[in-house]
Amino acid sequence: MRHALPLALAALLLGGCASHKPEDFNGTWINQDAIDAAVKGDSLRKALSSHGPVFEWKIDVASQQARYSNGFEAAEGSLVAADKQWQANFEGGQSEQLSLDGDELQTTDASGAKQTFVRSKPPTPADAPLGGSFEKALYKAYLGGEWKIVEGPGQGAKVRFADDGGVTGLPDLDRYALCLAGDCATMGGDNDSLWLERDQRGAPWVFKRDDDKLEIFRAVNRAQPDEMPELAAGARQWVLERD
Repeated sequence: MRHALPLALAALLLGGCASHKPEDFNGTWINQDAIDAAVKGDSLRKALSSHGPVFEWKIDVASQQARYSNGFEAAEGSLVAADKQWQANFEGGQSEQLSLDGDELQTTDASGAKQTFVRSKPPTPADAPLGGSFEKALYKAYLGGEWKIVEGPGQGAKVRFADDGGVTGLPDLDRYALCLAGDCATMGGDNDSLWLERDQRGAPWVFKRDDDKLEIFRAVNRAQPDEMPELAAGARQWVLERD
C-alpha cells in the first residue's frame, strides 16, 4: 500500500499531460513579449502594463509547485493535472491553466486572459530569486550596452547598466533598479521611474528612454505629506546616448 498513492499520482500526471512529459514544464519561464514591447516602445510602464500582469513563472512538477512574479509581488500555488495540461491553484480561489505550445508556456486565467512565456536562457539556478530572471533579461535588453553622458555631471564618461543592477560611470552612484510594478511604478504616474543609489542610500528619479537616448530627471513629489508620493519630472540631470 505504501507505493499505491505515488503510482496513482504518476499515472494521473502522465495521463493528464499526454502530449508532453511532466518535466517539460519544469524551470523558469519569462515574459519575452513584455521585454520586446519595452525595448521597442517609448514607455516602459505602458509596455509592461499591456503585456502583464505576470512576468515570470517557476514550475517544479516533482514538488507540485508553481510560483509567479508580477514584478512587485510573488504568489505560490499548487499544481494539479487537468485535461492534458496543468492547473495552478492559489490562495483565494485564483487559478491558472498551464499548457505547452511547442517551446512556449501558455497560461490562461479564470477570465480567459492568456499570456505566453519562454524559457529563461541560460537556465536559471533553482535557488535564484523569483522574478530575477525576467529582471535580468529586461535590464540587458532595455539598458544594455555602453552609454555616453552627453549632458550633465560627468559629461563624456562611459556608463554601463549591468543586468544585476550595478551601474558604472554615473557620478557617485553604483546601483539602479527600474520600477516595474506596484507602488514603485504607481508613484510615477504616467512617467517611467527608477531608483539610483550608492552604498544603499538613494532616491527615485524619473526617466525617458527613446531608443538610444536616455534622459534622467530629478523627481519632484507633488503629493501632500500624508499621501502616496506622486512623482513628476523636475530638472533634467543627465542625457545619455548609447553607442
